[in-house]
Amino acid sequence: MPKLGVNIDHVATLRQARGGIEPDPIQAAEACERAGCDGIVVHLRGDRRHINDNDLRALRKQVRTKLNLEMSCSLEIVGIARSVKPDQATLVPERRQELTTEGGLNVVHEFSKVKEVVEALRKEGIIVSIFVDPDEEQIRASSKVGAQIIELHTGCYANTTNEDEIGYELTKLANAKDLAMSLGLRVAAGHGLNYKNVKPVAQIPGIEELNIGHAIISRAVFSGLEQAVHEMIELIR
Repeated sequence: MPKLGVNIDHVATLRQARGGIEPDPIQAAEACERAGCDGIVVHLRGDRRHINDNDLRALRKQVRTKLNLEMSCSLEIVGIARSVKPDQATLVPERRQELTTEGGLNVVHEFSKVKEVVEALRKEGIIVSIFVDPDEEQIRASSKVGAQIIELHTGCYANTTNEDEIGYELTKLANAKDLAMSLGLRVAAGHGLNYKNVKPVAQIPGIEELNIGHAIISRAVFSGLEQAVHEMIELIR
């Protein structure tokens, strides 16, 4: 059964809508852990649109499962990561104008830069994952730069409703997972997964972890956060 990492960025998004102190991402992390999640995921963006530096440092002290920091390869954010030392860093692409991450990191195109960042993080004892599309070239490049984990971008699967296309995307994910494991990489998956589409991905043997945020926080508005996390864990099982 894959583990569940809960992305709590959108708790901070709600807080920032009023510029106040509520809801508190730290309390959200505590609730997710009480509900049985296996990790807390946050993205410290360059524009600090949701999670900020104080959140990250407080979470480092509070999180008892695993703290997974999604981050760009910018020198500023790499420096913060090396100081805070999350359990895991997941390298993702980042554009200021995007609403959310729109695809995997282009490791092939940014090979030297990504390799330098991976080496710097690993020197601090941080496990490094790279968020990539289920593409052979990107997976091979991720292995060559020294990543220990890849997180497969499931957006194309999540965004289609055509049964043939769903099958095609699931096959792509399974084949990408097989390639990654043959290269010695561990495999996670995420992006766009929700209560209706998560089961087929959770059933792919070898995917160790699913990272899910928006769907869980959205359901929590109606059911409460602990219940929303519990329901997702039950679906994954």
